[in-house]
Amino acid sequence: MPRPTPAQEAPPPDHLPEILRRLAEAYLPSPPAPRVSPEPLDDLVETILAQQNTSALTRRQFAALKAAYPVWEAALADGPDGVEAVLRAAGGGLARIKADYIWNVLHRLEELQSPGEEGSPLSLRALRSMDDAEARALLESLPGVGMKTASLLLLFDLARPAIPVENNIWRVAGRLDLIPARWNVLKAERWFDEVLPRDWATRYTFHVSAIRHGRQTCLSRRPRCEVCVLRDLCPSAGIFLEDGPDTR
Repeated sequence: MPRPTPAQEAPPPDHLPEILRRLAEAYLPSPPAPRVSPEPLDDLVETILAQQNTSALTRRQFAALKAAYPVWEAALADGPDGVEAVLRAAGGGLARIKADYIWNVLHRLEELQSPGEEGSPLSLRALRSMDDAEARALLESLPGVGMKTASLLLLFDLARPAIPVENNIWRVAGRLDLIPARWNVLKAERWFDEVLPRDWATRYTFHVSAIRHGRQTCLSRRPRCEVCVLRDLCPSAGIFLEDGPDTR
């Protein structure tokens, strides 16, 4: 007997569309137009740099890499040590780890070049013409690129209906009792992928608005339930309003 899917384990509540509507109205009433990147490889490198980094440091490190390596083949030729040196000079942590990730991605893309393409510019532009499943499979085949990183690139840079789930979304979903407390972030992403409408605008709006809700209202230690637009739909609100313990 096949194992149940996440949505079969935790069927979505009837009020899920109302949760989506209220979050969108409160935090992102006018979503931007979808964006398709001219070069998704640039965006993948930026996504790697953004891990445990501020936006300002990410931009500075990326600008430093582009200044040092006008083409990514130059970074590949310089090796992980050279990439690390550029990142360290720009500031920010985890320079060695990120240098290894970036260099290994470039090396893998070189290996994936088909006969006759040797020496062609390293690129991920082919993602733009692939279907969603093919694009995800290629991204997740790259070193250090997991489901969340692939989902971020698909949603933000390829205008695909992915739904990356990070800690704010996971926390909000748990407090709303949408998913079991024992689930990790990756299983929560699989659940949302099953239950949300499969269109870019809905998923982009939910991703952004739920993160903003987690950062501004449904805080980790002291959630602001008194001003929460989901208060009447949230089984955790009563606990926190009575100063009960935070278990998520």
